[in-house]
This record gives sequence, C-alpha cells and structure tokens, in this order.
Amino acid sequence: MTSQFLYVTHCNATMINTPKRKSHGLGELEQLLMDFIWSHGRSTAEACREALLPERSLKDSTVRTVLRRLEEKGLLKHQVEGRTFFYEATQAQRHFAARAVKQIIDRFCGGSVEQLLTGMVENKVLKQSDLEQLAHRIAAQRGEKK
Repeated sequence: MTSQFLYVTHCNATMINTPKRKSHGLGELEQLLMDFIWSHGRSTAEACREALLPERSLKDSTVRTVLRRLEEKGLLKHQVEGRTFFYEATQAQRHFAARAVKQIIDRFCGGSVEQLLTGMVENKVLKQSDLEQLAHRIAAQRGEKK
C-alpha cells in the first residue's frame, strides 16, 4: 500500500459592503453654492450659476455636478417640476455650523467645550462681551424651560 497525502487549502473571505459615510466637509465651490441656497432658499441650478457669475464663470454642468454632490452629502434635496430641478437645503445654516463645531470639539479638544472656549478666549477669538452675552442667553433659556 502506498500512502498518498492530500493537501487542501481553504480560504474564506467575507466582504462587507458598507455605505460610505457622508462627508460634510465643503470645498470652496460647495460652500459658495450652499451660502447662496441658505440665503435665497429654493433655487435652480441656473439661478445658482448666475449668482456665482461675478466671482466665477462656471459651466452649467459643473454647477449641476456640485449640486448633485451636495445632495449625496445630505445637505441638499431636490424636487422636479416639469424638467426643472429645484434645490433646497436639508438643514438650516446654523445647524450645519453647530455640527461642524461639534466635530472640531471631538477631534481637537477631546470632546471638551470648555477647552474650545478657553482656546478661543486665549487666542482673542471671543471677547469678554461675547461670553457675557452667551451667559445671558443660556440663563434666559434655562428660565424658559423651568
């Protein structure tokens, strides 16, 4: 009897198809378009392109591509009327700004609002009057909730 050895290599790989995280960081052109839509409300791609003409001469296709990307990031939504797309922000500018600041606090300040504010005071970003106004606003809100 002869003995034969049988070798088998078995490889098992599992791939997970997870959706991409929505990035909310904005490029310069994205910021210009969002600023226009936040200030003017529901707008067409053509209205956006015309508004940027003093600063930038852009092709219609470029503006539409950037608007689509902003929609993919969850910052815009659109409605179609006839053949025209109307874009509008999914959130107010102040909500977007608050979320951006939250990301900064988490990334650079270890989640500490106090560290952020202290750094802003030390670097003269915030003045004493700003802090007093903020304290007054917080106190007023607390009074409303009671």
